[in-house]
Amino acid sequence: MKKLLLAGKTILGAGLLILCLQSCKKEVKQEDPKEVAEDANEAKFDSIDSKEDDSEFLVDQAEVNLAEIEIGKLAQTKSTNAEVKKFGKMLVDEHTKSASEVSALAKAKNFTLPTSLTEEGQEEYNKLNEKTGADFDKKFADMMIDGHEKAIKKLEKAAKDASDQDVKTWAANNIAGLTAHLEHAKLLKQNLDKK
Repeated sequence: MKKLLLAGKTILGAGLLILCLQSCKKEVKQEDPKEVAEDANEAKFDSIDSKEDDSEFLVDQAEVNLAEIEIGKLAQTKSTNAEVKKFGKMLVDEHTKSASEVSALAKAKNFTLPTSLTEEGQEEYNKLNEKTGADFDKKFADMMIDGHEKAIKKLEKAAKDASDQDVKTWAANNIAGLTAHLEHAKLLKQNLDKK
């Protein structure tokens, strides 16, 4: 009986030890790239609010470019609609150019930018990727309208309120391009809704 009790205690102790070791094992969750960039900029420019605001704007622009490039690539591979594919290619081309400009501007101002898709961007990408056929095309057009409307508002605000003249100029110079994307997306949606 004593041997059985001792064996039971040993097994129980081993089980508890395994549980403790499992709970001590830390799962390191990768931080969102946008948050990492914002934290780095905040640390650099904590005493200069105007620089922090300008850095947040460029972080947002980098995030938009990364998302638009990935969604544009997805549209080119997943859609069966020639207009959606064409729009996707245009997004990749133009947002790659924009990403390069934002990166150069950020580097000149010593701002840190995200270098990969953010958690929110990845969620949007995944939602779109779940769709197929006409549902994919319509979801894509809706996302492009919504995304470009938000991006234009941020550009307009920065063109008016940015404290850094280079950031202000860049924002002002890019409103027309994104407005053209928005109009293209609205036209695309109208054509898709007819089908």
